[in-house]
Amino acid sequence: MRNVLSWDDYQEDVGVVGGLAAEKSAATAREEPREARVEPAPQPQPIAEPTPEPEPPAPTVIAEAAPEVAVQAVEPESRDRVTVDQKAMINCRADLNQLVPFKYAWAWQKYLDACANHWMPQEINMNADIMLWKSENGLTEDERLIVKRSLGFFSTADSLVANNLVLAIYRLITNPECRQYILRQAFEEAIHTHAYQYCIESLGMDEGEIFNMYHEVDSVADKASWALKYTQELSDPTFRTGTPEDDKTLLKNLIAYYCVLEGIFFYCGFTQILSMGRRNKMTGTSEQFQYILRDESMHVNFGIDVVNQIKLENPHLWDEGMQELAKQMILEGTDLEIRYAQDTMPRGVLGMNANMMADYLRFIANRRLVQIGLDEHFPGVKNPFPWMSEVMDLKKEKNFFETRVTEYQTGGTLSWG
Repeated sequence: MRNVLSWDDYQEDVGVVGGLAAEKSAATAREEPREARVEPAPQPQPIAEPTPEPEPPAPTVIAEAAPEVAVQAVEPESRDRVTVDQKAMINCRADLNQLVPFKYAWAWQKYLDACANHWMPQEINMNADIMLWKSENGLTEDERLIVKRSLGFFSTADSLVANNLVLAIYRLITNPECRQYILRQAFEEAIHTHAYQYCIESLGMDEGEIFNMYHEVDSVADKASWALKYTQELSDPTFRTGTPEDDKTLLKNLIAYYCVLEGIFFYCGFTQILSMGRRNKMTGTSEQFQYILRDESMHVNFGIDVVNQIKLENPHLWDEGMQELAKQMILEGTDLEIRYAQDTMPRGVLGMNANMMADYLRFIANRRLVQIGLDEHFPGVKNPFPWMSEVMDLKKEKNFFETRVTEYQTGGTLSWG
């Protein structure tokens, strides 16, 4: 499998591009004064000496005092104020630093909702989990396998998502309010990785075993490898959108990460851990996953809105070929998650089995297809875990927020002392 672009490689590439830009700027600066200056005087004079072809004195003094300014000339149109109509999801030429006026109010609202639901892993009591995990007869081997596989995959998956956001998506999405949410999402991915590490450390697991599962366990490695292949082009710092082919590459990446990695790959593990919590087992770990799931549900909602907005603004991208590719990606992801379910549940456990999970994943796949404007692929499939609708289904997301287990403190309610 291929690796994500390392930060050192990224620095090297940026250094090369930056060096070329610096050389070009220096060359321009050396050439510019030949047009702007008159015959140089031995010493600066308040009034320019007359010449055979007189030049206005003011430009002569400015050019002598600060020749670099001429290189930094600003185009007149860039001084115009940004209007809503100038904003776009991709390939926008308006000033990206101007947050308002908003074009996508939903993106700003998602940012506010995410900030209002802040949490940290250390807030959750893990004592009951520690006692249960260390108890000789506390959990069956199948239950222990589920916990290990879930922590092994998710600790890697959220890092993959964060890398994709920071190194690619943030740079290529050209709407400021969407960028604001992406920054918040990247922070949440860091919290999720922190939460998995906190669970692993609390339970005294072998950290090398857990964090290397995406290299060593096929069902975990296959999902990570599938996600990585949709990052390769975008992680190149020289990649730019602006042509139909490159715009489709970005759209393909967004569907892979929001609709499949976060929208399908997380569902088997979350269902398994939350089922343990319903049976009063691993309650601290289950609570961590419940809060992570709330964040991930918002991520999926946001990503699908971005995908649909790009389609609306660039209908030529959503041709038959792109639609077929999107469908193929979602079905591939569903197959990989079903294989993961079969690996983690070789026998029935926690009131579920691999066949029931396969039906549930097909139900989720139908949802993802419909959300981006495609037809269902698995007609008539039902949700075999109706209890999950209050926690996982996006239609119930608002109810989940209103009935959260823990009340979070924000800056206005924190006690300092």
